[in-house]
Amino acid sequence: METPALLLHLDVVEANLARMAARARALGLSLRPHVKTHKCVELARRQVAHGARGITVSTLDEAEVFAAAGFDDILWAFPLDPGHLSRARRIAERTRLGVVVDDLATARALPGTGLVGWLKVDCGYHRAGVDPASPYARQVAEALAAGTFGGIVSHSGHAYKTKNRREAAAVAEEERRVMAEFAERLRALGIAVPAVSIGSTPALTALERADGVTEGRPGNYVFFDRTMVALGACGPADVGVTVLASVVSHQPGAGRFVVDAGALALSKDAGPTHLGLPPAMGAIRGHPEVTLASLSQEHGVVEAGSAAVLEGRFPVGEAVEIEPNHSCLTVAQFDRYHVMRGGREVDSWRIERGRHT
Repeated sequence: METPALLLHLDVVEANLARMAARARALGLSLRPHVKTHKCVELARRQVAHGARGITVSTLDEAEVFAAAGFDDILWAFPLDPGHLSRARRIAERTRLGVVVDDLATARALPGTGLVGWLKVDCGYHRAGVDPASPYARQVAEALAAGTFGGIVSHSGHAYKTKNRREAAAVAEEERRVMAEFAERLRALGIAVPAVSIGSTPALTALERADGVTEGRPGNYVFFDRTMVALGACGPADVGVTVLASVVSHQPGAGRFVVDAGALALSKDAGPTHLGLPPAMGAIRGHPEVTLASLSQEHGVVEAGSAAVLEGRFPVGEAVEIEPNHSCLTVAQFDRYHVMRGGREVDSWRIERGRHT
């Protein structure tokens, strides 16, 4: 096939879906997977078949696509601002659409809109969300409760900065504790909290108990990636997408060669640099002796410790598979998956990555 191409390894993906579904059941959690990772209707349908109660999206474009495909319980997990309210209301006419709010004025504007309001809570990531210990958090919750209140929602994005499964479990437990205690405080004030929703793949793969929370929103688990392997969230065999690239330049005696997968195929996510690993923009599958050292827009430069390592190998035209540092960003560079099973392409699935406004 023409390169660069995005390969979806279906056997691996199906195993990942089944494993997370079983883990959620064992913890007593519902799953509301984040489809921003795969942006694919066929994969979301497989997640629902494994018991997902709804889905999570990151843009209103995604919400429109999945609503049109028949998904009837969608959470837009991005802070709502007034400029997006009218479009969100139109989508809510065809599906149950939840929106995430951490602003008091926005929360007061929701009743009567047909939207389900969720309160965004900061559990330590410090990106967005109310401080659950603040009076302001209670005010926003009261405003949301005046309309249709979905519950409280957090994202433990800082679990991606942990160094191992033990540290990820500590982040997950802190998120669980903060959310469960906050939900109880709101209930003591007479505010019903229908759902307590937590998220992030590294946290949910390490979470040991789920007391006080009701659902999880992992996304990356469908594919995992080089970063998740390094964090101990999965094994190398669990990586479900790779980028197929071709060697396009390899000069005699050089200690490097060039492939046709650059930043517009892999993104420029540098991966788990906090772990002290050698810098790499991805991993060449089956070839730990070489490093994907740098990317420009369309070029990827692969280096070896010496020219002797590459002598007689990797000629122009040879194909290599690259395991991405960040599967979510890599998928967003492509329009379709080449769906592979047993080394053969068995299907082609659309990636809904477009901006439709």
